[in-house]
Amino acid sequence: MRNLITSAALVVASLFGMAAQATADEAKAPYVELTNPVPVSAPGKIEVVELFWYGCPHCYAFEPVINPWVEKLPKDVNFVRIPAMFGGPWDAHGQMFLTLEAMGVEHQVHAAVFNAIQKEHKKLTDKNDMADFLATQGVDKDKFLATFDSFAVKGQIVKAKELAKKYEITGVPTMIVNGKYRFDIGSAGGAEQALQLADQLIAKERATTKAVAN
Repeated sequence: MRNLITSAALVVASLFGMAAQATADEAKAPYVELTNPVPVSAPGKIEVVELFWYGCPHCYAFEPVINPWVEKLPKDVNFVRIPAMFGGPWDAHGQMFLTLEAMGVEHQVHAAVFNAIQKEHKKLTDKNDMADFLATQGVDKDKFLATFDSFAVKGQIVKAKELAKKYEITGVPTMIVNGKYRFDIGSAGGAEQALQLADQLIAKERATTKAVAN
């Protein structure tokens, strides 16, 4: 009887140890799986979101790493940049980004805006200063100012803030894969590792989609 009790105790201890190890492994995962997945902007494609801020030096350092990766993404992956807007200059820069995006010129001046803020130490928090700088980059000043305060851009601001809340982000740069998985450079172990993790999660989502289809 004593041996049976001892054996049972060992089994329970072993199972408890395995459960504890599983919990520990989950805690060490380089990403967080969102409790409430967020719908993607382009149904039928695997979405990768980067939340960023023009005033963030880490986001700036990530640019030469993530941009070549984005250019090589397969057709079934949709990459989206969303400005994190936590108030003050975050909101100003976010509204500038969304304005340029609405005008269809964001991709042409994105690097120039980053350089102006990070290397030339321009604040670019006043819309008139933004317009003056962007005019030197070929952006129509009057059109920019009109679009900046437009109803469409204000709607995009609300949407960006709502998404940041749903993603439960606390800093930038942060990446979200298919509205389900959130991670940052720190949790991934570095910039290159973050993109490798994104590739792994993209492959995971692609395999899941195929399995459901079959």
